[in-house]
Amino acid sequence: MSLLRMKEFHLLCLLIFGGRSSLACPQHCTCQGSQVDCSARSLVSAQLPSVFPAYTAELRLHNNRLTTLPNGLLDHLPALRQVSLHSNPWACDCGVLYLRAWLRRQPAGSQPHVNCSSPPRLRGRLVEYLTEEEVLDSCHYWYCDLAMISQAFLFVFVLVQVALLAAVIVFLKKFERLSKEAKRTEEESLTAGEANRKSVHLPLNEWSS
Repeated sequence: MSLLRMKEFHLLCLLIFGGRSSLACPQHCTCQGSQVDCSARSLVSAQLPSVFPAYTAELRLHNNRLTTLPNGLLDHLPALRQVSLHSNPWACDCGVLYLRAWLRRQPAGSQPHVNCSSPPRLRGRLVEYLTEEEVLDSCHYWYCDLAMISQAFLFVFVLVQVALLAAVIVFLKKFERLSKEAKRTEEESLTAGEANRKSVHLPLNEWSS
């Protein structure tokens, strides 16, 4: 069985067993035949459909505000032949790794043109030609920010723990002082009680003698 026939068979299975979800036109898009048009709708990456119809042969995503594509978004479209991704502010950081890998799997000369908009040092570069080192280098800033935030939270946590420990020490010292004062007061009360009893019993003993 040829590769084309296998793809057609796969598509037929999706249409038969995939249910209505594989046939429904996604929100924010219009569908005509095998064309799914989500272009020029100011969509951000979080607003992209989680799945496109299995019959999609042409997918238009250009002229939006997309910075990245969700992992696996285009992997289950066996009929896909054309994708337009231009005129989006693609961020060439860690989030572009999936798009880069997908573009590199496409036949030579058929890849859609996808240019980086950020970071500044990669602006204008074609995503499929980025090296892995260039992409990972752009991730370091994010890791550094995360590390700084983590350290700040750790510092605040340590300060809170120190403050709680100091409060416990102060409370224990105060409790110890109060306990000593209560014990001393109790001893003084007992001493005073014994003195009173002696002063009461002494005249009686002298009178009886």
